[in-house]
Amino acid sequence: MFIRQLEYLVTLARERHFARAAEACCVSQPALSSAIRHLEEELGVSIVERGQKFVGLTEDGERILGWARQTLSAWEGLKQEAALSRDMLKGSLRMGAIPTAMPIMSLLTGPYWRAFPDVVQQVQSLSNEEIIRRLENFEIDIGLTYLEEQNLQRFRVLSLYRERYVLLARDAASLNNCSSMSWRDAAELPLCLLTRNMQNRRIIDAAFSRAGVSPRAVVETDSVFALYSNVRCAEIYSIMPHSLLALFELREELTAIPLRPELNRVIGLIALNAAPAAPLVSAVWAVSQQIDFESQFSFLENMSSGVGG
Repeated sequence: MFIRQLEYLVTLARERHFARAAEACCVSQPALSSAIRHLEEELGVSIVERGQKFVGLTEDGERILGWARQTLSAWEGLKQEAALSRDMLKGSLRMGAIPTAMPIMSLLTGPYWRAFPDVVQQVQSLSNEEIIRRLENFEIDIGLTYLEEQNLQRFRVLSLYRERYVLLARDAASLNNCSSMSWRDAAELPLCLLTRNMQNRRIIDAAFSRAGVSPRAVVETDSVFALYSNVRCAEIYSIMPHSLLALFELREELTAIPLRPELNRVIGLIALNAAPAAPLVSAVWAVSQQIDFESQFSFLENMSSGVGG
């Protein structure tokens, strides 16, 4: 019962609504409320601010919430350890990926599934900041994100590949079949870019800033697939990581032009550097180390102006 009480508390903190939390936990609202009251009685503190509706957690409740998340993570690890001892690794692997890396997740989920067919993989598209926050709060197990220009001392890190940014065009002739393009020249083109709150956009804007120009963004979106769609259907240009082109499988319909100077970022996995590590995280980490991402994208090395990816 104690574990279930903690699950209810964590879910309530996430949903911030008693009815939604009860629905997520597949119990009635009175049952969820009663369980949390019993938890308060057992611990001798008030956890939830009481009112006509959910107001929030008390100061004590916020502190207990952190321990609840950590306890549930440890409980899941304990169950995984027991399953591993029976050669039956099971459970849920909760993963977050930055939007531009979401299509790349299929290069991980496939090997994970083949190695651990009884494990359920849950993948969410999250910002870099949200991945860090959720890892620290034990809400996800692994993140696929940028490894540079941020403090990752609390995390174990596995570099997977280096993404390089390219300009996408529907018609190479419209750019005089150029073999490469400067950031200054790219700024003159009508562009479809990701929204300004996304790390990918901040990286691109910084590259334009270093060139002393600002991009002409005529369309902004939070979808990497919309970037491709606008190039293909609206004849607008875009800038995206080369790794995505390997997975669109529509290479003849666009041209990828290298940008100069080259802009690249290392992408990899991060997980909390905890001891002992959750068995499932350690298991998929070992699988990930065997995947050669660069070979998956090798065809892009031969891209040139006027030739579809």
